[in-house]
Parts: sequence; C-alpha cells; structure tokens
Amino acid sequence: MSNKPVFTSSDASFGASGIVSTNKVLKNTYMLLGMTLAFSAATAGVAMAMNLSHTVALVLMLVGFGLLFVVNRMADSAKGLPAIFAFTGVMGASLGPTLNFYLALPGGPSLVMQALGGTAIVFFGLSAYALTTRKDFSYMGGFLMVGLIVALVAGIANIFLGIPALSLTISAAIVMVMSGLILFDTSRIIHGGETNYIRATVSLYLNIYNLFLHLLHLITAFTGGDD
Repeated sequence: MSNKPVFTSSDASFGASGIVSTNKVLKNTYMLLGMTLAFSAATAGVAMAMNLSHTVALVLMLVGFGLLFVVNRMADSAKGLPAIFAFTGVMGASLGPTLNFYLALPGGPSLVMQALGGTAIVFFGLSAYALTTRKDFSYMGGFLMVGLIVALVAGIANIFLGIPALSLTISAAIVMVMSGLILFDTSRIIHGGETNYIRATVSLYLNIYNLFLHLLHLITAFTGGDD
C-alpha cells in the first residue's frame, strides 16, 4: 500500500482560495499605502506652509502614536479606514518642521529628493524581491525586534549624550532594521501571516516613514549638508 499523501479537489480549492485571498490583501495594502503616503505628503506640505514649530511637531507625533493604537483596535471594522487616514495625516504633518529644517540647508531640496529616491528604491527593490522569490522571512522577526529596541534605547540615551557619531550609527542601524522589516512584513502578507490590509498598511507605512527620515539624516551628514 502506498504511503503517499492523497490530495483531493477540496485541497486544491483551499489552496486556490488562499492564493486569491493573499493577492487581495496585497492589492488592497498597496492601494491603501499609496493613498496614505499621498495624504501624508499633503499634510506635510500644509505643515511646511504654516511653518509649524518643532514643539508642535512633537505634539503631533505623540498624537500619532495614540492614533496608532486606535487604528489597530478598529482595523477589523469600517472605522479602520478613517482612523488610518487620521494617523498618517498627523504623522505627515509632524514631518513639516523637519523638512523645513533640511530644505533650509545648503542644497536642501537635493538632499530631500535623494532621501525620497533612496527610500523608493529600497522599498520597491525589497518588496519586489520578497514578491518574486516568495521566501519566508519570518525567521527575521526576533532579530529585527531586538535591533529596534536597541536602536530606540540608544536614541533615547543620545538625547542626553549628544554624540554625533552615535547618532549616525543609530540612523544606519534603523535603516537596516527598516529594510529588514519591509522584507518581513511583505513576507507575512504573502504567506498569510497578516490578513488585515489596514494593519499591513500601517506596518509598511511606518517602515517607509522611518527609512526616509534616517536616510535623510545620513545623506545630509555624509554630504556635509549639516555643516
């Protein structure tokens, strides 16, 4: 008697439905991600035009963190969509003063464009790699979380220490961690680890947000823009 597993038509239909479901989550995630990034850019532009202070930006960022919990709680309901736009809008607005600071530096517009271009290349390149190879990057989760915690603790410590070299090291580490998280989060969607496109969008949005900020910091430092 053969010990080979028997695959029935129901197994095939289950697999097909799983692929269709995954593709739907991917499609919805990328559509929502594009819309939220555009909305963030718009609110950042408004904040720049209003010349908001860094204190206001800090308040907006704290509000954004509060909205992050709201989004996660409402992600399974219709209220999740307005919640995610509120979150990304506030986070975009919090970028306004930072962008104004960098744009005021010598060659500022070029620095910002380089950071935007670098962020796009990293995101699309890593996403394409994860989508085409369909590799499972779930094994990276623990390592990335540890790296993120270490970078966060070091960042808080450097607020008091004010060591430029440490600041650059932290930014470089965060760029690496965010790059890894793009692979990790995309892989989770592909392999069914994340089936809620609102939560998936939030994860990728935060990866892109932090990647852009710290790439901008590194590019500015290494091109002498902050002299």
